[in-house]
Amino acid sequence: MNDTIHFEKTLSSETLFEGRVITLTKDTALLENGKTATREVVHHHGGACILPYFADGTICMVRQFRYAMQQQLWELPAGKLEKGEDPFAAAKRELEEECGLTADNYISLGEFYPTVGYDTEVIYTWVATGLHETKMHLDADEFLTPDRVPLEKAYQMVMSGEIKDGKTIAGILKLKALLDEGKL
Repeated sequence: MNDTIHFEKTLSSETLFEGRVITLTKDTALLENGKTATREVVHHHGGACILPYFADGTICMVRQFRYAMQQQLWELPAGKLEKGEDPFAAAKRELEEECGLTADNYISLGEFYPTVGYDTEVIYTWVATGLHETKMHLDADEFLTPDRVPLEKAYQMVMSGEIKDGKTIAGILKLKALLDEGKL
């Protein structure tokens, strides 16, 4: 069902910055009332996130320093997509790179938009089960520590505000809801 009643149409777009991870444009948009507005848009290829869920009820998260936030955060394993890269392949890659794991089964948790006001990023998320240990192989500039945490503890960390990362919050809450509803 398409019940779209609100819209904006791009009239022009100027690239202000083109980097390794993002491109920034300054656009002029036609509003539904006929007026125009300036929109600054961060263009991003998206990301893939994986939630490793073990048979004992634990999940694997990573602790990683995030420069932009100037703090170490708890996160689900994830990574940015290269232009045109398959999100599912990227999620499997991140599972092995960051946690040293492979999986027999993958269940999609869907996709979400982390910052809709100015960013085109889409994050695709899966739960991985039937996990097997292999070797981690981090990128040269990547430093993190994987930790197994009981899902119930991770849920409490979300609810208390200890976990602040959006993709991690979404993944944990979705997994817990699916388990509580008997759908997983």
